[in-house]
Amino acid sequence: MTDFLSNEFVEAFPDALVAVEGNGEITQINSQAEELFGYRRDELLGQKIEVLVPERYRRPHQGHRENFAHNPQVRRMGAGLDLYGRRKDGSEFPVEISLSPISIGGRRLVLSAIRDITDRKQIEEELRRAHSELSRRTAQQIGAYRGQLASIVDSSKDAIIGKDLTGIITAWNKGAERIYGYTRDEMVGKNISLLAPTDRPDEIPQILEKIRRGEAVEPFESMRVTKDGRRLNVSISVSPIRDGNGRVTGASAIARDITAQKRAEEHLRQVQKMEAIGRLAGGIAHDFNNILGIINACVELLRTRIESGSGQEQYLANMRQAVDRGASLTRQLLAFSRKSTVQPQVLDLNQRLNEVSRMLKPLMGDDVEIVIAPRSETIVVEIDPGQLDQIVLNLAVNSRDAMPHGGRFILETATVRADDVFTHIHSPMGAGKYAMLAVSDNGCGMDQSTVAQIFEPFFTTKEVGKGTGLGLATVYGIVQQAGGHIWVYSEPGRGTTFKIYLPSAEHKLGAEANPESEVAAPRGDGITVLVVEDDDLMRTLTRQLLEEQGYQILEAKDGQGALLVAASHQGRIHILLTDVVMRGVNGPELVARLNGSRPDMKTVYMSGYAGELISRDVIASKGIPLLEKPFTRGGLLEILNQALG
Repeated sequence: MTDFLSNEFVEAFPDALVAVEGNGEITQINSQAEELFGYRRDELLGQKIEVLVPERYRRPHQGHRENFAHNPQVRRMGAGLDLYGRRKDGSEFPVEISLSPISIGGRRLVLSAIRDITDRKQIEEELRRAHSELSRRTAQQIGAYRGQLASIVDSSKDAIIGKDLTGIITAWNKGAERIYGYTRDEMVGKNISLLAPTDRPDEIPQILEKIRRGEAVEPFESMRVTKDGRRLNVSISVSPIRDGNGRVTGASAIARDITAQKRAEEHLRQVQKMEAIGRLAGGIAHDFNNILGIINACVELLRTRIESGSGQEQYLANMRQAVDRGASLTRQLLAFSRKSTVQPQVLDLNQRLNEVSRMLKPLMGDDVEIVIAPRSETIVVEIDPGQLDQIVLNLAVNSRDAMPHGGRFILETATVRADDVFTHIHSPMGAGKYAMLAVSDNGCGMDQSTVAQIFEPFFTTKEVGKGTGLGLATVYGIVQQAGGHIWVYSEPGRGTTFKIYLPSAEHKLGAEANPESEVAAPRGDGITVLVVEDDDLMRTLTRQLLEEQGYQILEAKDGQGALLVAASHQGRIHILLTDVVMRGVNGPELVARLNGSRPDMKTVYMSGYAGELISRDVIASKGIPLLEKPFTRGGLLEILNQALG
């Protein structure tokens, strides 16, 4: 779908990322790689990958690279091995590497995700030394040495956990607190199996059995469960703990959270899948166009040979109508595959929507209210006008089908400046200024299994013969081609919002103002916020962001959990920050049930749906402010200050 990896993708990747051609030439890196190796981007592009390898390993590395080209497959290297990278200044450091062969725009590349594991190696060595040193030292020396070791262990960002041979936890560092959410006091004395997901009940017992038998445990990847119920992808290294006589008395495990890396890899697989289908669709479309051209020419020739009034003209009309339908399908295929001719123009999004809205009324029908809600006076984007119209019309058709008995169709626009918080929620979107177009309806909505497939070509929820499955795939292709991003929010019975973010083109008109300097937000010291959000990533990020500002945070993953938290908390809760749409007790119901017991508590709603859709349904009548997701750091703090008055 694109000749190169998007900058947004490579920058969103959590590790140093280096893209390499089959001949070993570096074609793309991210800023994490610049920082890790000490090179500027322009110093590495065009160089052979061996420049990042210690000189003594370069010759064998070239052979390994050539072998990999003959048998490309996803590989993780370094766990249990001694692999090293080389910085620009000549210094070396231990690494773990993940290799992923990909095909982008017909080019074969290898993505190398590189991670510095210096801290892990140091800690592993300190742990090995500790068990031999402690047996030879005095009590006073032992105390000092243990203090030094504890300081090193606590400084690690990885989770380092000690346990005895039955799995009872004996040591729990700050990295484990950060990753899993449990404090040291909560976990020491508990069994390590508390962290295992229910669908992997035998994994930890099998590892402990190997440790008891004195067998080596190879580094491995697995899943673990946090205190708040989130599932994490983790990379785990397990080592035996021995006493002074060499007997195994327990085990230490070093675990690293690789959830973000897994998410980035999944995004890459989706990009590759869409590209492969796009190439197929483009090829079919061109061949199909030729067939349609032949049929159309035959229709025109037959038209001159059929007598007027013979009654056979209707057959030609039917053939011509079928050709027109086929041509429309071809245009969608070409738009999806990005092989149609496009002519991007700098235009005002609001003005163009007002023009296209004239086509919406006959399309949507009299029983659908059409609302256009611009939140910025002028919003400048660069896109082919016809393709922008196609986005709106395709989404309108989708909404019309979701509202068989009528409803509300909303086009909402705004200018958004994405910061690190905003982009973390919606990786691989990069920071910067965007034009947001939200297209919403209050129709039947979709479940999450449908949402997960909604942009895939030829996927449709309509009856056989009533949909091509190309409408939303075409929208996805157009948005990607314009350098934008699209996300969907939907729940059964709650309607749907598509949010499209296109890069702002104000700078091309010389109209873009300088970014406003961030005003330091008042700290939240002494203020308690109850965060209620069913999305694990969103809830965790919101908690961390507010804790950095001094707020005291209570959290729950649904309305029922929030009621329990509120009932058990003895102090004041100043603000309830709650999602609107949740299973069971939703946001408005939660507010109503808490008003009696906590009348002085302020409320802020948050939702992924467009503000116009939510505010009309549940918020505006009660004057409760709405925080739209994804939000920026400044937007979150501003709305909390607004709620507090």
